[in-house]
Amino acid sequence: MDLIKYQVDGEIRWGIDDRLLPASACLANILELPAAHMKEILSLMSSGKAEVFPKLAPIDSFQEVWASGVTYLRSREARKAESATGDIYEKVYEAQRPELFYKSQGWRVKGNGEGIRIRRDSRWNVPEPELVLVINKFGEIIGFCAGNDVSSRDIEGENPLYLPQAKVYNGSCALGPSICLIDSIDQLDQIPIQLEIYRCGEVVFRGESNTRSMKRKFTELVYYLFLELEFPAGVFLMAGTGIVPDQSFTLAHGDEVKVKVGDVSISNPVVV
Repeated sequence: MDLIKYQVDGEIRWGIDDRLLPASACLANILELPAAHMKEILSLMSSGKAEVFPKLAPIDSFQEVWASGVTYLRSREARKAESATGDIYEKVYEAQRPELFYKSQGWRVKGNGEGIRIRRDSRWNVPEPELVLVINKFGEIIGFCAGNDVSSRDIEGENPLYLPQAKVYNGSCALGPSICLIDSIDQLDQIPIQLEIYRCGEVVFRGESNTRSMKRKFTELVYYLFLELEFPAGVFLMAGTGIVPDQSFTLAHGDEVKVKVGDVSISNPVVV
């Protein structure tokens, strides 16, 4: 069952698969529902066909997107290599407390087919394909979507304190195409993640990983995120990447970036 954000005759409507929810329904309302009864309640609320309407990024302006760093060994190695203070990432990888940081507000997020960007003041930029947890107000993981945490590696590599500038800017976050609802956290244990980058119609980079390679557990990441923060409208948490292009590669304007997480995928052009 997928939770989808539609544009219906100029208005925003949420739906379950190809059925619309009432016009009053918003994601904040949905994420107020306990996970155990969410699917049943939403099924009872839904009616009418929606498959002909355009799909939007499955997030509202009220939700925040947070992100996790150094959750895979590949990420640790890449960030050690790019940084003048590489030992800090070794410490984060081995530490009890995970790295968590703010990524985007909902209104900044790009959906499937929309343009992502690279910073004008950066010379080394990469996509980071990630499984994105969707979490309700109670801290329960109710589903996931595909995500792209676009990053400026040279800016962060110069100084770890520059991470917000390397990670948070216009066009740096894409989510979609919908929220895949789950019945159990165990469904996320072995999700394949794939990345393809096209330039002038040809693949210039391809990589894959799997959530089974994560050092951190999803429940652990959510625990620390909610430890001293409340999210009354729910929250999205990017769970980190295990795919990082090497130092010879950087994104360019006109590239097409395709991220696939399980059976869901998003594709975004790199625009000016």
